[in-house]
Amino acid sequence: MTAQLVETIETTIQPNDHPYMKGAWRPTYNEWNAIFANGDAEVIGNIPTDIDGVYVRTGENQIHEPIGRYHPFDGDGFIHAISFKDGRASYRSRFVRTKGFAAEKEAGRSLWAGLMEPPHKSTRHGWGAQEWLKDSSSTDVAIHAGKIISTFYQCGEAYRLDPFTLEQHGTESWVPLDGISAHCKVDLATGELMFFNYSKHAPYMHYGVVGPDNKLKHYIPVPLPGPRLPHDMAFTENYTILNDMPLYWNEELLEKRLHVVQFHPDQKTRFAIIPRHGQPEDIRWFEAAPTYTLHWLNAWEEGDEIILDGYYQEEPMPKSYPNAPDGLERMMAYLDQGLLKPRLHRWRFNLVTGQTKEERLDDRDLEFGMFNHRYAGKPYRYAYSAIPEPGWFLFRGLVKHDLNARTSEEYAFGPGRFGSEAPFAPRINAKDEDDGYLVSFIADLETDKSECVLIDAKNIAAGPVCRIMLPERICSGTHSVWASGDDIGMGGNSVLAA
Repeated sequence: MTAQLVETIETTIQPNDHPYMKGAWRPTYNEWNAIFANGDAEVIGNIPTDIDGVYVRTGENQIHEPIGRYHPFDGDGFIHAISFKDGRASYRSRFVRTKGFAAEKEAGRSLWAGLMEPPHKSTRHGWGAQEWLKDSSSTDVAIHAGKIISTFYQCGEAYRLDPFTLEQHGTESWVPLDGISAHCKVDLATGELMFFNYSKHAPYMHYGVVGPDNKLKHYIPVPLPGPRLPHDMAFTENYTILNDMPLYWNEELLEKRLHVVQFHPDQKTRFAIIPRHGQPEDIRWFEAAPTYTLHWLNAWEEGDEIILDGYYQEEPMPKSYPNAPDGLERMMAYLDQGLLKPRLHRWRFNLVTGQTKEERLDDRDLEFGMFNHRYAGKPYRYAYSAIPEPGWFLFRGLVKHDLNARTSEEYAFGPGRFGSEAPFAPRINAKDEDDGYLVSFIADLETDKSECVLIDAKNIAAGPVCRIMLPERICSGTHSVWASGDDIGMGGNSVLAA
């Protein structure tokens, strides 16, 4: 390994015992460049020669002493990327240089209070649906038109970075006034990007399409009954699927500028299905059982039906987390997948009858699913879900589902080892849907190290075919993306030759 410490970001965090500032969520402040080759002491196994592309994972990494109670989703965006080509790997890590990052660096302190504090505690107006939060651009990453798009879950400006060097290119020029939510979607078949946003003013949601030339092509209102908290979207070859779920801010408390989430079990879950470039009058609404879903897997068209897979929460408003530190009972409950009980689930929307049918696909707690994105919007067979660690916003293993055969297999990361969302990386000239690797970053709390693992997607139970030790242990994170060199439009990775 050849490693270079690029910069260390100065922190003002005081010693504390916050459960999400220690262990796997301990913040780090070093930005690195590193190059790995087979035969290096840091490489266990062999880096495959049959993949070309980049794995990008983002996450929240707090820099300054918080204003009031800290929620891990308040942390500054920190991106880790590792690219592969010809049996070599190149690692980069960089904080996202958001406007909030720059302002707090200049001030030497936090300027915005977080998710659990009232807006008046922020010293400046903020971004997004809640209006007084910092757009930390820390939730999600996609790759479109040759660049990373880094986004914030409560709707922010969206930041562009080079996927290989992590060079920063500022905010997206096409982002509308209300920002964009995390979980925009890229259709590899057309090069289009679909996005949505939400706010506290009518019509409460918008939907848009950006072309492969990175220019806004379509933007329309999606009228809702009031402020909502959607988190994800899905698409098929011809349609986009948005949602209106019965978990949203208490409307009476909103008038007092208090953002308190409430579940309404007497209200149906609603799905908006719209042609990809359709108008508001083209939206068709479908009803389903009340729930909340953080993340969808895939959707496709089959005859008169649109089929959608995702993670149905059995308990969208769980009981308070037992034995949590004072003031963190609700935060820790909403971070504990074991209390939310997300289940792999399928919805079928009949475009002729207007009816919805639902089906449970797995009764285990599962979330943060991935699949081969060359099958996005199309019928697919294999899904890869993360297994939550009971009590924590952490993942202790993976499950591969064969959705046709209705079988599954598991891989556990091991004691004290917690992984990241694991996207699918297809082999060069792949022959099958699962012909490739799952890629993830692992934090090992027993050795205090982090590594990148590559797992053969055809045999995940066998564990990693390659482990690459990173320069230091990194903080846990949220979402990730894999992009093959050809999909990025560069025909591969030029960083490795640098």
